[in-house]
Amino acid sequence: MRYLIRVSYDGTLFYGFQVQPNLRTVQGELEKAVSYLNRQTPTKIYASGRTDRGVHAMGQMAHFDLSIPIPPEKVQKGLNSNLPEDIYVSSVSLVPDDFHCRYSVHKKTYLYKINMGEYNPMERNYVYQLGKKLNVSSMEDASKVFLGVHDFRSFIDSEEVRENTVREIFDISFQTQGDFLEIRFVGNGFLKYQVRNIVGALILVGLSKKTKEDLEELLARKSRKKALKGAPACGLYLESVDYFDKEKEH
Repeated sequence: MRYLIRVSYDGTLFYGFQVQPNLRTVQGELEKAVSYLNRQTPTKIYASGRTDRGVHAMGQMAHFDLSIPIPPEKVQKGLNSNLPEDIYVSSVSLVPDDFHCRYSVHKKTYLYKINMGEYNPMERNYVYQLGKKLNVSSMEDASKVFLGVHDFRSFIDSEEVRENTVREIFDISFQTQGDFLEIRFVGNGFLKYQVRNIVGALILVGLSKKTKEDLEELLARKSRKKALKGAPACGLYLESVDYFDKEKEH
């Protein structure tokens, strides 16, 4: 039977989502818990996508198969009782055997948090402590450059990439409350470092160090050469994943 889970985690002490030899990862911890439920049989999980070291998640999605039928509510309880405190499974549902949590994705939402005010050591792992005032209206205007379908090769992790770098961003929104700024990205999928690199570019616009036209030129260049510095991982959250089908509970 195939199960779909919604997972939240604090990415601070993980070396990213994907399993890596001898390193603590979210996938590694989840697979240990799932394998224990599956009669201690090694069981692989498949996620909607990977998050990098230090990136958090409110609504990561993953699926796996169990060889024995277990009610979803018992799966949730069993997983959470075997997971560390920085991971939590918030929902479990049954899905068809041909469902794939990566290839069935309709849209993903990422959230980036920035503190423009005084440094706060208590939030250093969860909010980017920029400590500088930003011209948010200029950032909003510049963000329109990224809306729609584009080749985001200029905003990936390296010059060498084997996958298709064309993605569609449906919406970028900004919300300020006092010294805090939240930027929300909604798209059909995101490349490694794409959101962080876009945020880094928008911050430069907010500091009047770059212009909207500079970002248009960089996007059109389709190259990581002369790329701008990305924002740190601590402020980034995978907020939600939505599917074309209705198997995901809302």
